[in-house]
Amino acid sequence: MSTRVSPPRAVVAVVVEWRGRVALFKRSQSVGHERGLWHCITGYLEPGVSPRQQALVELEEEAGLTPQELAGFESGEPLLISDDGGNPWLVHTFTAVSTRRRLVINDEHDAYRWTAPSKISRFSNRVPWLDAVLQGVMPNTDRKAA
Repeated sequence: MSTRVSPPRAVVAVVVEWRGRVALFKRSQSVGHERGLWHCITGYLEPGVSPRQQALVELEEEAGLTPQELAGFESGEPLLISDDGGNPWLVHTFTAVSTRRRLVINDEHDAYRWTAPSKISRFSNRVPWLDAVLQGVMPNTDRKAA
């Protein structure tokens, strides 16, 4: 009897920064999972689209940021993360440095908050794998996990 392991689902995760702060987005009731939890910008990697292109699409859709409004856009470490059911996810991580404080969120989020990286652990109701994403894109910060 063999166990069939499915290939990981590919997603992008974008951490938005502005003046040394990180934006956390509270997921709304209109999303299919992790409702009410704080997270970064995320999205499924569409077939035939590069992770970088998908990350820029999600950034504009979910935060209203266009490439022209970014002072920086860097890829981080790709992560292999398992969800609660043991399913593997390949997470392509990015950091986007915004030139503006005000973001325009879509219906996937109820709110957003700018916070110092060292204070992210105060958001106890955050998506479980957010810390891994932050560590992948910001490994040298003084951010402390809870």
